[in-house]
Amino acid sequence: MLSQNLCSMFRLAISRSKFMHTATNIGNNVVSKSHLLALETQDSLTTHLESLFRACSDASLLQQVRQVHTQVVVGGMNDICSLSSRILGLYVLCGRIKDAGNLFFRLELCYALPWNWMMRGLYMLGWFDFALLFYFKMLGSKVSPDKYTFPYVIKACGGLNNVPLCMVVHNMARLMGFHVDLFVGSALIKLYADNGYIHDARLVFDELPLRDTILWNVMLHGYVKIGNFENAIGTFLDMRTSYSRLNSVTYTCILSICAMKGNFCVGTQLHGLVIGSGFEFDPQVANTLVAMYSKCGNLLDARKLFNTMSQTDTVSWNGLIAGYVQNGFSDEAAPLFNAMISAGVKPDAVTFASFLPSILRTGSLKHCKEAHGYIVRHRVPFDVYLKSALIDIYFKGGDVKMAYNIFQQNTLVDVAVCTAMISGYVLNGLNRDAINIFRWLIKEGMVPNCLTMASVLPACAAMAATKLGKELHCDILKKRLENIVNVGSAITDMYAKCGRVDLAYEFFRRMSEKDSVCWNSMLSSFSQNGKPEMAIALFRQMGISGAKYDTVSLSSALSAASNLPALYYGKEMHAYVIRNAFSFDTFVASALIDMYSKCGKLALARCVFDLMDGKNEVSWNSIIAAYGNHGFPRECLELFHEMLGAGIHPDHVTFLVILSACGHAGLVDEGIHYFRCMTTEYGISARMEHYACMVDLYGRAGRLQEAFDTMKSMPFTPDAGVWGTLLGACRLHGNVELAKLASRHLVDLDPNNSGYYVLLSNVHADAGEWASVLKIRSLMKEKGVQKIPGYSWIDVNGRTHMFSAADGNHPKSVEIYLILKSLLPELRKQGYIPQPYLPLHPQIMGRH
Repeated sequence: MLSQNLCSMFRLAISRSKFMHTATNIGNNVVSKSHLLALETQDSLTTHLESLFRACSDASLLQQVRQVHTQVVVGGMNDICSLSSRILGLYVLCGRIKDAGNLFFRLELCYALPWNWMMRGLYMLGWFDFALLFYFKMLGSKVSPDKYTFPYVIKACGGLNNVPLCMVVHNMARLMGFHVDLFVGSALIKLYADNGYIHDARLVFDELPLRDTILWNVMLHGYVKIGNFENAIGTFLDMRTSYSRLNSVTYTCILSICAMKGNFCVGTQLHGLVIGSGFEFDPQVANTLVAMYSKCGNLLDARKLFNTMSQTDTVSWNGLIAGYVQNGFSDEAAPLFNAMISAGVKPDAVTFASFLPSILRTGSLKHCKEAHGYIVRHRVPFDVYLKSALIDIYFKGGDVKMAYNIFQQNTLVDVAVCTAMISGYVLNGLNRDAINIFRWLIKEGMVPNCLTMASVLPACAAMAATKLGKELHCDILKKRLENIVNVGSAITDMYAKCGRVDLAYEFFRRMSEKDSVCWNSMLSSFSQNGKPEMAIALFRQMGISGAKYDTVSLSSALSAASNLPALYYGKEMHAYVIRNAFSFDTFVASALIDMYSKCGKLALARCVFDLMDGKNEVSWNSIIAAYGNHGFPRECLELFHEMLGAGIHPDHVTFLVILSACGHAGLVDEGIHYFRCMTTEYGISARMEHYACMVDLYGRAGRLQEAFDTMKSMPFTPDAGVWGTLLGACRLHGNVELAKLASRHLVDLDPNNSGYYVLLSNVHADAGEWASVLKIRSLMKEKGVQKIPGYSWIDVNGRTHMFSAADGNHPKSVEIYLILKSLLPELRKQGYIPQPYLPLHPQIMGRH
């Protein structure tokens, strides 16, 4: 009715306009009056058109817009730019960009309004590149933008995620003085915040003379998005002292970052403010409070708050279910999920993304597939979060093919999905595939985030791809991600596993922030790369720095103490373990068993084992290995059967320890029996190290042909370790021909290992083939192979002393050599025959 009245008024105004144009033929005095009346009519038309403009903002009124346009043309008013521009705007608001374009190109385009409407229309249709094209065409036509031009140009840049281009537009707005306009500033802040340029967003925000609640919330959301807790809290406090009113969006933003960071203390204070402000019954705020309490581990309060809510929706249930799953209460997540369905609340993609991990922990991959079937049958929206969750559970369940099928299923692929693929491939040892996915996402124009980088670096570490690892490190430095702790830990671990412990430690030292994972990574690197003394020193530094020791820290440090061996340090750590109740942890207790065993204290190792409450396969393996290493094979086998009696299923490490013990004790038949038992009875596939143990078992017993036959029966190509084991057996039993065969393979597989050259040289020397000995020595010099010196450690009164062959650096070396010289005759009496590094020719030996 309103639109019909406006149209009637508009037609009347058109008629009056016609009359004014007719009256121009009467005379000058009349013309003057007509001109005034025409101006009056134009003002009236403009007023009526603005009213119609507001009424025609609905696309269903397109027909009336066209009627108005027709009346303007018929009335000869189409040359009035302001009226035509308003009609152009009506077409844009009705979504008729083609009609708007036809009118646009018939106008005098000498001012900004028609350009602004076209850019707005193109933006509304999602044609961002065309909107920007009109902007630059406008500048090329020497039409000056106004403050209404920039918001939609900036939004078009945001639609294309083109921040550099937006910065160019921003500079233009600054030059024209429009950067302090509320609408221009709002568009800039939103674009910068949404794309992670929070610093630039803050600069614009601080320049604005007027800031409303929406702008404060945009800034808060920007800080929440990047997880910047300190600045989010600071912005929230500034907002409270400003004239802006806090609303439900404000509280939702700030509470979500408390949930993200697990800051329970601040979260409870904010809950008090929410109650004081009267927002506790707002559904969005209440849902965020439930999520905050859940993620902070206070499930009791989360459940109480949930039960008091007058109305619960999918978001409420999702927050509660996610809290139970993330805090390790997977058994209680399933009843919650069933209660959700019973309450008539339909689970969505977020529900399943949160719930699926709990199914894998409490059930099996079969149950996960059943949940996947429910998702398909009920047509749950398949977004990137759900896709990532499904990929993750299939990888963790070992079904790599299914995970890849889901990845290929549709076009929903983002950085998070690719990161899930990379992590899954690394988890299943498919490191090359992980790197290929990383390269693919770069090729597709996706920007890897800190989680992506932290996921792909372990693939480089596993493949010892130092060059690629360094390239990724450079990219991390460019993106300034190196100070994010999980990325820093991954870089440290990558360099260490690539054999560059020096670079790992150099990077570790420069890290501005270190958590326990970073310290543990460096500790493990030193311990596993033959630097136990550095590991012990770092363990002390970790305590001094205020970082908390955990089970991984203690296990790594105990491993270092066992490698020194340093019983004094090991006992100190054992005391710390007892004081801080770590003795109940099976992994720490297993590390203690290993430490005491390697320090020669088998009785103490057994005592630790006997005092353990919950023994798993790791602790049983540790004590079995302890007896095997001390030359007690029968006790080793007895412990194995005790393990079976306790209901513990042996793994590949268990059989590795048993085979090694049988080999050292010469129990060939027992070793053969347990090797067959492993594959047939327990279904454990033999690995390279198991075959190496069997080769060693046969080799030590002099059954070299059987050792060689075992190698030929392997389902994979023997590595340098297996050929080296055969070569050692050949030296022991003087089999020159087989030794030559083994050495040929070793030169190809590990050409710089001096130990293999020495073994082959010893074989030839024992056979009297001195020409071959000289040839091997020459080959070593030609290839620049040098024997890596062996070191020995001894711990005396809490101080570790390290020695190498012919070492004269120790302050008491003269006294040590005098005692050694006096001991040698006694050793010879007991049957000891010194074995030189490289055997000497008999003629040379005769001279001594």
